[in-house]
Amino acid sequence: MVLKSSILTSSLVSLLLVGHNAAVAQFGFDVEGGWVTTGYNDVAIPGSEGTRISLNEELDAESIPYLRLRAEVRLSERHLLSLLYAPLSLNSEGSLKKDIVFAGAQFAAGAPLSAKYVFNSYRLTYRYDWIRRAKFLFGIGFTAKIRDALVRVESGSTIGEKANVGFVPIVNFHLEYRPLDRWSLMLSGDALAAPQGRAEDVLLAVNYAFNDRLSARVGYRLLEGGADNDEVYSFALFHYASIGLNYKFATMP
Repeated sequence: MVLKSSILTSSLVSLLLVGHNAAVAQFGFDVEGGWVTTGYNDVAIPGSEGTRISLNEELDAESIPYLRLRAEVRLSERHLLSLLYAPLSLNSEGSLKKDIVFAGAQFAAGAPLSAKYVFNSYRLTYRYDWIRRAKFLFGIGFTAKIRDALVRVESGSTIGEKANVGFVPIVNFHLEYRPLDRWSLMLSGDALAAPQGRAEDVLLAVNYAFNDRLSARVGYRLLEGGADNDEVYSFALFHYASIGLNYKFATMP
């Protein structure tokens, strides 16, 4: 927890220091919220020997409101840095029709279970806008992601749990088409697939610019990914009904 806080604090301070010099940079803030539901959430701990269960089909998974916060600094016309805090924590309740082994703990069929799935992420992104035109924007970059994940299953005093904090490199992209002066359609996200697993966090949204500094959007976000190895099997898909606001504190000179 100290390591995560240090990384988040140092990254935010760096962004603030860069954004402080308004003569060469533009500082902005983005807030996004809405409602998130589970498409699927399949887990087994350990991946090679644990019992595979679905946290949303075999148990009842909650749907919850969510909030994401992003600070960003446009260093120049084509160079953008951003820092994202994206927490996610969902609970499931119910009972299973089979005996299971989860993270070394044994649970009998029919026993009341509660499960918690946590997937918080902290992301530092650099993006270069290759194309910047009046009606079209395309940028691509790199995201350094810190993943703070946990899966816990418990029944009474019996608890099985797997926690993991790790670094994940991801490709960042942003597409935006502006058919009208104030309206635009945007596709933006982070995504990468590898033999060890995959991760996708993609937003499709309609954006409206009130002025040069303030804009609002509404759209759909997809968060999907997971890993399959001896320690863990975990693949999940989440659907987000999303609204967002973006505010730029200073315009480019």
